[in-house]
Amino acid sequence: MDKSKRPFLKSKRSFRRRLPPIQSGDRISYRNMSLISRFISEQGKILSRRVNRLTLKQQRLITMAIKQARILSLLPFLNNEKQFERTELTERTTGLRTRIKRVYS
Repeated sequence: MDKSKRPFLKSKRSFRRRLPPIQSGDRISYRNMSLISRFISEQGKILSRRVNRLTLKQQRLITMAIKQARILSLLPFLNNEKQFERTELTERTTGLRTRIKRVYS
């Protein structure tokens, strides 16, 4: 069969199958911080199932473990250092008046 006559067939490319992120022996628990920290972004958000490549059941268990660890203060709710930096004062001129505006970075 000529290639021009089969426009919708995909070419067969080989690909390397990725390893699952959670091995069969891993226990999903709020105490297993090395496992839990892999599924949290730099900002402290829980990564989606599509990004993690987890099954639905695994994602639910990971989410519950992360929330338990947050409640027990093992993990921060937010991982945003900018929130706690010092505040800066900037001056803004509007006409003849000068206002001081606080900037939170």
